[in-house]
Amino acid sequence: MKPISEQLKEKPWLGWVIFLGTVVIVFLLGLFASSIVERRAESFTLQAVKPIAEWEPRNEVWGENYPREYESYMKTLDTNFASKHGGSKKVDYLEKYPELVIMWAGYAFSKDYNQGRGHAYAVKDIRLTLRTGGVKDSPQPATCWSCKSPDVPRMMAKIGPEEFYKGKWIDKGAEIVNPIGCQDCHDPKSMNLRVTRPALVEAFQRMGKDINKASRQEMRSLVCAQCHVEYYFKGDGKYLTFPWDKGFSADSMEAYYDGLEFKDWEHKLSKAPMLKAQHPDYELFMTGIHAKRGVSCADCHMPYKTEGGVKYTDHHIQSPLANVANSCQVCHREEAEKLIQDVYDRQDRLEEIRRIAEKAIAAAHIEAKAAWDAGATAEEMKPALTLIRHAQWRWDWTAAANGLGFHSPVEALRVVSTSLAKAEEARKALAIILIKHGKSYPIALPDISTKAKAQAYLEMDLKAMYADKEDFLNTVAKQWDETAKKRQGWLNSY
Repeated sequence: MKPISEQLKEKPWLGWVIFLGTVVIVFLLGLFASSIVERRAESFTLQAVKPIAEWEPRNEVWGENYPREYESYMKTLDTNFASKHGGSKKVDYLEKYPELVIMWAGYAFSKDYNQGRGHAYAVKDIRLTLRTGGVKDSPQPATCWSCKSPDVPRMMAKIGPEEFYKGKWIDKGAEIVNPIGCQDCHDPKSMNLRVTRPALVEAFQRMGKDINKASRQEMRSLVCAQCHVEYYFKGDGKYLTFPWDKGFSADSMEAYYDGLEFKDWEHKLSKAPMLKAQHPDYELFMTGIHAKRGVSCADCHMPYKTEGGVKYTDHHIQSPLANVANSCQVCHREEAEKLIQDVYDRQDRLEEIRRIAEKAIAAAHIEAKAAWDAGATAEEMKPALTLIRHAQWRWDWTAAANGLGFHSPVEALRVVSTSLAKAEEARKALAIILIKHGKSYPIALPDISTKAKAQAYLEMDLKAMYADKEDFLNTVAKQWDETAKKRQGWLNSY
């Protein structure tokens, strides 16, 4: 091969090519280096934050320091996304599943039960729901505020958890203004994740665990587990308590409640001592494959995003199906359409069994009432009522959890299948009681095919409830100062 000098003599234009090529390469390297410096400077800028008070509840104050996180959090106000079985769009579950009205007869959920919206609606929606009652009927304790606002840990720091739980829900209403947000999960000084609700810490302590030893990845689920769990109000003080002493499973918590002879209410029709599951998302998740593989709640519901040189957590907390690319496809390499269909296939199977269980449980409550009317004794009814209690608890343990079982499809199917089995056992026991007391079986069941028909069967006066609710909202509004009313804006949109 000829030397470069000889090649340049034979092809003088080659020197210009080499020169221009060198210039282009140096220019591109300069741009690359400049970009690195700019992105590094941008990331350092994020560390220069203003001091935030220890229990600062206002999300917009945090947003001054962390605009990306705050802007993404504000997207939880968007209620347009609806998947096949969930999302943020409003759904009236009593209209969709009218058997629920019968299943919750005598309990507040038979009045009103909608699909939960984004975190930014937490305070507004609990004020508006009929479940929290009105001026004439406000039965809920102050404990009901526990998971709705960063004003709760602020108040607990001021008066203590035990004092906060005491009294009526309406009594603390003037203090609870800001919806779920930054301070619920973050230390304002270090921005490290922290647990701000004592019930979770206390549940760990009773299980012999130290929550302070949790890894950062575990904390990315535990901050969610402060609220997305099953709980009950213990004793006259209505102290918030997680029933985990015997374990996380539906069976373990059922045994825990049975041991205490605890009930949330006595059913209006069957007189069964009932349990109401809240939203045991963490417990169901812990039995699934994602938890076993070390995936956290935030990995799927709050995936990482990158802008420029800044990597941050997307605080638009939502269904992963609304953001498959950043959630599912980080680990799963299949096409988005296939991944979504896989989710729907699992949810469809659970929905099919769950609907059968709902119809069987509702029928069991109505048949139990017929048995009481026929003269059945408490001794005769006790085994059937226990079966109804357990059937509905197990159904609710899967139904109340978000994701329609997808957090642990195998366990969810197992639990709801045992629910159906127990409901049918209860109906067999009731059939024997009815025949024994001279009644034919099956009995004629009422038409409860719509929410309105089911509520009419229970003789519920919804018109009076809504009127009382409006009076209630006006009463609470007077407790607030003008700033709070303007910030929340809930009264004007009622």
